[in-house]
Amino acid sequence: MFQPSNYDWGSSSFSDGLGLIREVNKVNFMKKVLITGGTGFIGRNILESFLNEKYDFIAPTQQELDLIDSKKVEDFFKKNKIDIVIHAADKPAHRNAPDLTNIFYTDMQMIMNVIRNSNYYEKMIVLSSGSIYDKCNYEPKMKETYFDKYVPSDEHGFYRYVSAKIIEKMSNIIELRIFGIFGKYEYYAIRFISNAICKAIFDLPITIKQNKKFDYLYINDLIPILDHFMENDVSYKAYNVSPGNSVDLYSLAKIIKKISGKDLPIIIKKPGIGLEYSADNSRLEKEIPDIKFAPIESSIKELYQWYTENKNLINKESLLIDK
Repeated sequence: MFQPSNYDWGSSSFSDGLGLIREVNKVNFMKKVLITGGTGFIGRNILESFLNEKYDFIAPTQQELDLIDSKKVEDFFKKNKIDIVIHAADKPAHRNAPDLTNIFYTDMQMIMNVIRNSNYYEKMIVLSSGSIYDKCNYEPKMKETYFDKYVPSDEHGFYRYVSAKIIEKMSNIIELRIFGIFGKYEYYAIRFISNAICKAIFDLPITIKQNKKFDYLYINDLIPILDHFMENDVSYKAYNVSPGNSVDLYSLAKIIKKISGKDLPIIIKKPGIGLEYSADNSRLEKEIPDIKFAPIESSIKELYQWYTENKNLINKESLLIDK
């Protein structure tokens, strides 16, 4: 029989036991969150953020969970109690992607295999993009209601369009339409801000294919937004996620040049201004009244410092070819 009076309450074994109990209880009360695409740019940043202390994340690799395989996805949800899904997986569709075939088919297979198991989780947050509005018909400050004015002609945009149509019918799925987003771990060979920073670090000219305006969101500003949507019931099915302030690429290049302290040339290859890629974010600001976005200058400075400290991770050769 257990005798409290005979137990050494100050012993390290008892303290360790209490610590273990606290950790077990912490995990038990945490919501379990599946991140698809957890090894990608956004996924890695989520896993390294304060959210990792608040939620119990599962981020399987493609080898551990093949989202193309319907049976494996269904078995995964049956075996793992998942509260929230953050769907960030898609097949790379940028101009340097090694395989640009079957983008629509692959992406639709992945998202539908998760959606069809929606009875196994409380909520799904789909990280979508502004490509849903059709890149051939962008307008400045597009509202969420601009959706379906056009059917995107490219495969990736068409995937976003079709999946959004399905999400509209689902009761427990929310779509976050992210525009220009930047931060550590992004594909610096082509993503403008990281590309320009890396070129500056290696004393290379900053190149711009064509000047245009973007709504750029710093990855760190996405994290508290995600936290809100994970924690709360919301009013709409879709939200533009953008700071609401557009900035042109040439102005960004000048900011990076100033931060570098180097007299680097800025080369614009094609004259004129391209279609603006920007969003009206009033729906998001109404949803999160105290939302804050870091100034673009300070965000770029922080990212510049990160690349400087991790210069060994940059492949200079990949910066020499502009596609």
